[in-house]
Amino acid sequence: MPPKLRTALIWATAVFLVYAVVTSPDRSADVVRALWDVVTDAFASFAMFFQNLTS
Repeated sequence: MPPKLRTALIWATAVFLVYAVVTSPDRSADVVRALWDVVTDAFASFAMFFQNLTS
């Protein structure tokens, strides 16, 4: 990917995220909470998997 295109995509993403938070902060917070739950559930699943391997 050309460096200028990559930079433009990064800026476009940043502007969109700021716009999304400013126009709908409650919805944005819900999305972040949902993503955080997915990440923590994934780590818990990996921990359980490795714990079961050692048992």
